[in-house]
Amino acid sequence: MKLDDFAALTFDCYGTLIDWESGMLAALRPSFAQRRSDLSDEALLEAHGRIEHDVETAHPKMLYSEILRRTYLALAKESGIVPDEAAAAAYAASIRDWPAFSDTAASLQYLKRHYKLVILSNVDRASFRGSLPKLASSSMRFSPPRKSAPTSRTGAISTT
Repeated sequence: MKLDDFAALTFDCYGTLIDWESGMLAALRPSFAQRRSDLSDEALLEAHGRIEHDVETAHPKMLYSEILRRTYLALAKESGIVPDEAAAAAYAASIRDWPAFSDTAASLQYLKRHYKLVILSNVDRASFRGSLPKLASSSMRFSPPRKSAPTSRTGAISTT
């Protein structure tokens, strides 16, 4: 297999291009550090992943921002913290603040010269919009899928 055999490359967005772990921890720590300083980052992420999986399994068509809101509330409750709706809403909106990995934009810029790039994600479009500027330079434009609903949780965003 040679890379020049391909016309397009696909990427998962969160965890591959966007550093979701750092973003999640930065958004969770203000609430959890003061009340549960004993929780390590690893323990917090493990519990988050387990709860998020359960919420997604129970509600497969739910927007990702709502999944994050519900995950936050359940994680707080499980950790012995009084669930706070305002903090849960802020956490759900934190996707826009999650950082790209340091090499993401330059790598995508380079690859765009040789391939059509397709980003796959189960994050809703509204949430993804906050990540887009971290992925694209001014010479790149991403287009949403043409046939999916505006609130679709599963889709592909491709360079044009």
